[in-house]
Amino acid sequence: MTTPHLLVTGGAGFIGGAIVEQALERGWRVRVLDSLRSDVHGAPPVIDPRVHFIHGDVTVPADVDAALLGVDVVCHQAAKVGLGVNFADAPDYVTSNEVGTAVLLAAMARAGTDRLVLASSMVVYGEGSYVGRHGHARPGPRRTVDLDDGRFDPVDEVTGDRLHPALISEDDPLDPRNVYASTKLGQEYLTTAWARSTGGRAIALRYHNVYGPGMPQNTPYAGVASLFRSALERGEAPTVFEDGAQRRDFVHVHDVASANLAAIDFTETAAEQFFRAFNVGSGTVHTIGEMAEALSAAAHGPAPVITGEYRLGDVRHITASSERIRSELQWMPAVTFEEGMREFATAPLRAAVHR
Repeated sequence: MTTPHLLVTGGAGFIGGAIVEQALERGWRVRVLDSLRSDVHGAPPVIDPRVHFIHGDVTVPADVDAALLGVDVVCHQAAKVGLGVNFADAPDYVTSNEVGTAVLLAAMARAGTDRLVLASSMVVYGEGSYVGRHGHARPGPRRTVDLDDGRFDPVDEVTGDRLHPALISEDDPLDPRNVYASTKLGQEYLTTAWARSTGGRAIALRYHNVYGPGMPQNTPYAGVASLFRSALERGEAPTVFEDGAQRRDFVHVHDVASANLAAIDFTETAAEQFFRAFNVGSGTVHTIGEMAEALSAAAHGPAPVITGEYRLGDVRHITASSERIRSELQWMPAVTFEEGMREFATAPLRAAVHR
């Protein structure tokens, strides 16, 4: 394979930075476009001197045009992430994620850059996959009255039986249930339209729960792993919502970065336009409560506290089948849950964000 000239949007961020690091280790030429948003970066990050860094915004056409000069392939990580504070965040999500992606794709069409790897998310599925008395089922949104009464698990709407969670595949129905999820699916649809219109080659990687060194702290947009880790650093017990039995697939950021490089390699070998989505998970299932317990134990901190609280936009269970990416891209995760949690319990986090 040739040595690509890679553009990583959001390359100064948590996942983007890990991708940049692995690309540099391969000897690739790397350019980064990042706006260094203050609600993401508590302090300006240190940029590797081997990187051509452009301080610019993916929603600004001139910035994107400049960043694409001479680029062979784009890894699009720039996005506003997380569930958000409330619906007032919606315009920022749509602008950052969907408008930013549209601006990038239009610029790629102008520049003739025809290879893209997109950071997508498990949130496009909504609730995970379930099995009931009559086979596979996809429950509707959870009801406030049930959550208030501590009934967190979805039930069969016909029989009332509790549904049992199963692994979700890329062929399962898409059902985004909050603003962030809607914009991530919007990014996928825009990318599909771009590939069909221009003959481009694109992969969307649907990340499951990513964690690891360099996660942002002290922000309402951070993932639950960062919130637990930040609490332990303050000497406080992690607070776990619902009953802690929510099933997730926690995947280490180094594995997510290697999945991106595998996807970039795959786009080079493809002979014609396509769009393909892949789940990116560890392949092992753990509960949020188990993750909090593992972090507390590794950090020698206070035991987690189960609060019974909930966020209406959250889903109960979602765990990945990563069979497609393993078979088609020959990608395998390298970091086990136990290894990753031991490392993450004391690993440095990104500087605190002051709001």
